[in-house]
Parts: sequence; structure tokens; C-alpha cells
Amino acid sequence: MHILIFVVIGLFIGVAVYFSHLQAKQRRADLAELAQQIGWRFDPQSDYDHDSRFSQFSVFCSGHSRQAYNTLHGSLTLGGRQVHAQMGDFLYKQTSGSGKDRKTRTYTLSYLVAGSPLPSAPDLLIRPEGFFDGVSALFGFDDIDFESAEFSRKFHVTSSDKRYAYAVVHPQMMEFLQESRGPTVAVARGYCCLYEGHKVWKPDEFSARVAWVERFFGLWPGHVTDQYSRLT
Repeated sequence: MHILIFVVIGLFIGVAVYFSHLQAKQRRADLAELAQQIGWRFDPQSDYDHDSRFSQFSVFCSGHSRQAYNTLHGSLTLGGRQVHAQMGDFLYKQTSGSGKDRKTRTYTLSYLVAGSPLPSAPDLLIRPEGFFDGVSALFGFDDIDFESAEFSRKFHVTSSDKRYAYAVVHPQMMEFLQESRGPTVAVARGYCCLYEGHKVWKPDEFSARVAWVERFFGLWPGHVTDQYSRLT
């Protein structure tokens, strides 16, 4: 009887592993097709240096065994400037307990990272309230309140320069952020990063995030872009 139970469990595990393999294979094929459609390059291999290159974003510094994979490389035009960009999947593991209670959990998410068209601009974080992702710890600044109480309830905004944050998050930007229910966006050390907690994006959602970040930087006011263009 015990042997039969182990056999059944083994079969279930085998079937689960097989279907997981098929899903991963299909995802690689779908993302490779997306890369071809938008003129980007696709690399399915694991990149173990991703976290060190983008260590300003704490989402890439959690846990251990970190790796980026299924990566699409290309360029975007943000704020009138062409910048390098990449997007794909990211994985990390967290281990807790010890001995028989030791457990390891794997987390996956999708992201988009692009060079900032204004690399000298101060750090800025905008995320929907409730996304307890820990990224705000990167900045160490208090949540900024805006005149719109509704926006302040829905979004968490921090920056090293409050005047700059108020200039970027103007009424039209607030409207865009609320209507699009956008992802977390962090701008730091010359790069911007988009992600949505531990959500893994479908291929069409990657395309939507590209359009989102283009619109986001397109809404930056001229006096802000002029100011930091002179410092670039």
C-alpha cells in the first residue's frame, strides 16, 4: 500500500514537471516571437549578473539564487531620446527556517528596465498603494502628499527632491496614472524600472508596458526635461 502511494505521488510530480516544462517552452517561443515583431533580440539564457547591474532597484536584490531570463533587448524612444531597454522574467528564492523546518520558496516576476532620458534627474518612486514590495526602502524618504487626496490615497510617491516630484506628478500625470492603474515605476541612477509585484506578464502585457513607459516620460513637463537635459 505504501509503495502504491509513493508511485501515485511520483506520477503526480512527474506530470507537474512535464507540464511546467511545456509551459516554459511555450513562453520562450511566445517571447521570441514578440521580440521578432518589435525588432528586439531575445535571449532565453539565465543572467546571474542582472542584480548587480541594477542593484539600485531592491526588487532585484531580494533573496538568493537571483537570475534574469527570457530577456528581450532593444531600444526605446523616451522623452525624445533613444535609450537602451530590456525586459523579461526575473527569479529569486527565499529560504527560511533550519533543519527539518527549512523551506525555500521561489518567486518570479516580469520587469522592464530602460535607460532614463534624463540620467541626472533625482530618484523617484511611484507605486500603487498596497504594493508592499519594499522598494521604497531604497530611497529612504517619506511618502509625498499631493493636493489631490484621492491620488495620495491610491499612490505612494517618494523622491530625493520633493519639488521635482511635484513637477513631474502634475494633474495630467495623476490622471494618467489613475486611469492606467500603472505598475510600480522607479527612476534611479540613470535607469527606470517597471514591474507589478510578483506578476508574470503575458506577451501582450510586455507591449503594453512599453507603451506605458513611453507615455509616462512623454508627460514630463518641458521645464523639467530642459533643466535636467542641461545637466546630462
